[in-house]
Amino acid sequence: MYGFNEKRCLETFQKLLAVDSTTGQYRAIEEWTAKEITGLGFTPVKTHKGGVLADLGGEGNPLVVTAHLDDIGLMVRHINADGTLNVCPVGGLYPFYCVTENVRVYAGNGEVYTGTVCRIPNSIHVTEEELRTVLGDFRKNVCVVLDLPVKSAEDVRKLGIESGDYIALDHRFTVSGGYIKSRFIDDKACAAVLLEAMHTLREENVSLNRKVYAYFACYEEIGHGTAWLPEGVRDVLALDIAPTGPEQNSDEHLVSVFAKDSRFPYHSGMVSELRETAKAAGVDYVTDVFTPHYGSDGDGSVLAGYDIRHGCIGPGTANSHGYERTHMDGLRNTYCLLMAYLTR
Repeated sequence: MYGFNEKRCLETFQKLLAVDSTTGQYRAIEEWTAKEITGLGFTPVKTHKGGVLADLGGEGNPLVVTAHLDDIGLMVRHINADGTLNVCPVGGLYPFYCVTENVRVYAGNGEVYTGTVCRIPNSIHVTEEELRTVLGDFRKNVCVVLDLPVKSAEDVRKLGIESGDYIALDHRFTVSGGYIKSRFIDDKACAAVLLEAMHTLREENVSLNRKVYAYFACYEEIGHGTAWLPEGVRDVLALDIAPTGPEQNSDEHLVSVFAKDSRFPYHSGMVSELRETAKAAGVDYVTDVFTPHYGSDGDGSVLAGYDIRHGCIGPGTANSHGYERTHMDGLRNTYCLLMAYLTR
C-alpha cells in the first residue's frame, strides 16, 4: 500500500481553502490548480466553462476521477435602502448554517470587502419575543452587513458593489486531535486527496493499467460539474464527502463506498469493484446510501447522457454544507482506496 503524506495533504487543503471559489467564481481556483498540476509534471487543460483536466497516463478503457473545486456561498440579490445586502444562496446553503458568519464580497470592479451575515433585527436584546423564534430567510430577515460606514444603497454602489456579485464565506480551518474542522471539506479536502494521489503517481513512477484522467470540476454544487467528459470515457469515479447522520453507516474515520444517492443507484458493477478493492487492500470502509438530498458529479455525467459506469467514494463528514468536520483517518482511507483502485 502506498504511503499517505498527511502533512502535505493538509497543506494542500489549506491552500485550496485560501482561494475563494463560490460556484461560478472559478478563475482563481482554476489557475491555482493548473499551476499545481504543472508542478507535479502533468499537463493541465482548462475546460471552456471552467475546470481543469489532466491526463495521468495509461492506455485504454478510460477512467475519470473527479473532485470539485467549487464552494457553496452567496450572491448579492439587491442592495437594501439602508446599505445592507439582500442575498441569495449559490448551491445548497441555508440561513441557519451561515448566520453570523464572516464573508468577503467580491465587487465587480475587482475590490473585495468584508462583512457579516446577520439576522434582521441583529441583536437579540432588542428583538421582540415573537421574532426570536422566526426562522432565518434570505429574502425576508437575513442580510449581509458590510464592515464599512455605509448608510444607503447609494453608498454601497459607490464601492462598486452591484447585484450579481459573489460573496464567499470564511472557512475557519482548524485541526484538533486528528479532527479537521472547516467549511468546504466538501469538496476541497477530496480535491487535496486527488492531488496527493497524483504526487504519489509521479514520485513512485506508478504504472497505470488503464487510461486515467483527473478532472477538477467547478460546478458540482449546482449539478453540472461533469456534464462534459473527454472522448471515450467508460467510468467516472467521484470523490466527495459521505454525510454522517443517525441512520447512516458513514463514519469520519472511514471511507464510504456509495451505493445510492437521492437520484439513483450507483453502477452495481463499479460498487462491487470498489468494495472488493477495499477488502483486498485492507482499507477501512463502509457502504452507505444517501437520501433524500444528495448527489455527486458522477450523477451529472449520467444525466448528461454518457454511456458510462459511475461510482463515488469519500470520507465520512459531519455537518455537511455547514461548518463541516472529518478526521485524518477518513482522508487516509479515501486516499488508500483511490490508489488501490487506480492500480488494481
